[in-house]
Amino acid sequence: MINFAVIGSNWITEKFVNGTLVNNDLTLTAVYSRTLTTAQNFADKFNVQHCFDDLQALSQCDDIDAVYIASPNSLHFEHALLMLEKGKHVICEKPLASNIQQVEALYQAATANNVILFEAFKTAHLPNFAQIKNNLHKLGTLRKAHINYCQYSSRYQKYLDGENPNTFNPHFSNGSIMDIGYYCVAFTVALFGKPQHIQADAVLLASGVDGCGSVLLNYGDFSVTIDHSKISHSDLQSEIQGEQGNMLIKHFSECEQVTLKTDSIADLTQEQHENSMSYEASFFARQIKQGKMDLQSIERSKITSSVISEIRRLTGVKFPADN
Repeated sequence: MINFAVIGSNWITEKFVNGTLVNNDLTLTAVYSRTLTTAQNFADKFNVQHCFDDLQALSQCDDIDAVYIASPNSLHFEHALLMLEKGKHVICEKPLASNIQQVEALYQAATANNVILFEAFKTAHLPNFAQIKNNLHKLGTLRKAHINYCQYSSRYQKYLDGENPNTFNPHFSNGSIMDIGYYCVAFTVALFGKPQHIQADAVLLASGVDGCGSVLLNYGDFSVTIDHSKISHSDLQSEIQGEQGNMLIKHFSECEQVTLKTDSIADLTQEQHENSMSYEASFFARQIKQGKMDLQSIERSKITSSVISEIRRLTGVKFPADN
């Protein structure tokens, strides 16, 4: 049994914890929040007794083997590094850190302390993602892909009203490419690896982050166009095109439906668990039990961070963490 704690008490943390209930390898043992009252309110949902409002105390608790981190983006590096150096396995919400330098440092710390570090990118572990990957060859020579994720943020009106929500605040290492856009880049990297060339543009908000943007990733004789936005909405499916057909993917971050169109039309969609985070939870636990980090996941994490760091450089999005 792997006893784990959570840092953060928001909706995504609750979904992850519920995802761990699908198998019995991970057991929620402790909750951290900035106030004990908030931690206790979350802990009560899962009948957990250990609550913390002190990260040092959490990191030194011998009853905890691993930690799930869902704090604001800008705190991922600080929180993950502390836990890794105290010998805790870490699964951290995407993005793993604010930039590629911090990501590299975290993997070095994990290796030095002989613990597992895993970036929680759920899409790559879904059954329907495997369907996409395993059927790409049926498209023949790949030529183009359009990866689309545009979802109007529920917090955008607060921003327009003069408030300063984390979602559009550079001090929290946020914005469209670090949130919605992350899925687009990581999905592309998981399928096709490191691009040869990157072009990008973005609509920058007065706060300094990007509200939306477009990215062109060049793979030589194949290119991927990414459209991402938190200030507009789209219902367009994503598509991968080859010389012998195309593949349509509905809501690619969840891989809800996969349709292959060649000489005929085939629905490749498999049934998936309703809690899509259950797959990443199981994969994290498997690495702990095996005692080694998955090299493919490390490579995807590093390339994704490197590409996003370059996209931010090209579009002029800078964070305090970059200094």
